[in-house]
Amino acid sequence: MSGSFLVPCGHYEVEEVIKRSRFITWIAPVTEGKQARALQQLARQQHPEASHHCLAFNAGPPGDTRDIGASDDGEPAGSAGRPMLNVVLGADVGQLAAVVIRYYGGTKLGVGGLVRAYSSGVKLALQTLPTEPFVPLIEGRIQVSYADQPNLEHWLSQFDGKIVSQSFEQQVSYRLALPLEHKHNFTLQLAQSSQGRLQVEWD
Repeated sequence: MSGSFLVPCGHYEVEEVIKRSRFITWIAPVTEGKQARALQQLARQQHPEASHHCLAFNAGPPGDTRDIGASDDGEPAGSAGRPMLNVVLGADVGQLAAVVIRYYGGTKLGVGGLVRAYSSGVKLALQTLPTEPFVPLIEGRIQVSYADQPNLEHWLSQFDGKIVSQSFEQQVSYRLALPLEHKHNFTLQLAQSSQGRLQVEWD
């Protein structure tokens, strides 16, 4: 998936009570599994009296299954983490982790009730979750003459690119970042406008 997609703006929390059990859902942005597990650990530290701290995450684009995970954290197998993950994977938001913190209220919910409760917490949070667009970037390097510098910077701005760093010696050396979806057209325009002199070495 090369285009942009939605990600959480930051840490978000909702709460609901189901049959006297208190369910607190955290949503946070993550780009790798260890960040999701760190969020679960933070929940354990901040809510040490809670019965369970269940986790589901997708560290990639919406619906992507390359970097996902789930944890029932002591609830009956398949009653918490997997149902939460199903909701996460069905969302139009990517790079997110969900932790549902449960304070047991004295009434057993049964496996079916737990599935509904943990799913509900994540659904509730996603309904009102503040999001922002995430645009995948690609980086590259290029050296240009001082005469070609305006040409490069013009096309970089036309394709929403940015200068990561630059150094001035006999030539100008740039490190660039560009939205991945613009890579082909940017490369083409740059080559055409400079008669093939300007070529980026992409990472």
